Amino acid sequence: MRRQRALEAKLANDRFLAEAAEEIEILLELAREDPDGEQELKTALARVEPKLERIELETKMTGEYDANNAYLEVHPGAGGTESADWAAMLLRMYLKWCERRGLGADLLDTQDAEEAGIKSATVLVKGEYAYGYLKSESGIHRLVRISPFDAQGRRHTSFASVHIYPEVDEAIEVQIEDKDVRIDRFCSSGPGGQGVNTTYSAVRLTHLPTGIVVTCQNERSQIKNLATAMKVLKARLFELERAKKEEELAKIKGPKKDISWGNQIRSYVLQPYRMVKDLRTGHEVGDADRVLDGDLDAFVEAYLKQQAMAANKG
Repeated sequence: MRRQRALEAKLANDRFLAEAAEEIEILLELAREDPDGEQELKTALARVEPKLERIELETKMTGEYDANNAYLEVHPGAGGTESADWAAMLLRMYLKWCERRGLGADLLDTQDAEEAGIKSATVLVKGEYAYGYLKSESGIHRLVRISPFDAQGRRHTSFASVHIYPEVDEAIEVQIEDKDVRIDRFCSSGPGGQGVNTTYSAVRLTHLPTGIVVTCQNERSQIKNLATAMKVLKARLFELERAKKEEELAKIKGPKKDISWGNQIRSYVLQPYRMVKDLRTGHEVGDADRVLDGDLDAFVEAYLKQQAMAANKG
């Protein structure tokens, strides 16, 4: 089904390109004969340009899992309430981005912090090339602002981590031994209606060999939560193995130049000035509020273009 959807999306792109080319060719002929037709041509070009850029980017997404759905995880760094609140701001930003792009976003699990913000969150982002677009967001995100939790109004720096990994096909074999997984069942927390907070529907899986912990509490059914949690665990273990293989390959090739997990990738400054800057690409935006409202496309596209250029040089 996923392969079918991918092919249908490519066919839709082909039809769009053919129709756009035909329309622009006609308008170009009209503009040659009538100067007033030039504005109509410019309007048509402005309308198709964003779609053309998106298609161009997607043709460069040749990674094995780029077309897959993606799991997105957000965790606060050290810093207590400040970092927990920053993690919640990042979660909102990505949910808004999904909404802008027409991507589905299922909040599988969220753990509220004591005072404000979140301890963690896991989201399944569904749509063509969800992983291809979002993989650029893995890393440490830094916020500088006047803290709303500081009575003296001092400036604080907070960190939160974002990790992206692909949803893997059921056909891919990931061996998980029963003895290696501890299953804890508990009452769901937070809003959700009658029964959610009174039944043991939430599930926490701990993979003992790796220490990976997965929690799911978005469904009222314990069975459904368990199935979803196992799927997330499978994806995380798959991503862990893939990362190990990449690390081994990098050792053979020499020092890796790419930004690795644990490094700051982007700074969001709200005080004393307002700016968001990606430290990998150098792309910078002055309207920080717009970015935090989900306008991430420029950062994502700058990263993907940089990676495509690096691959071509390689």
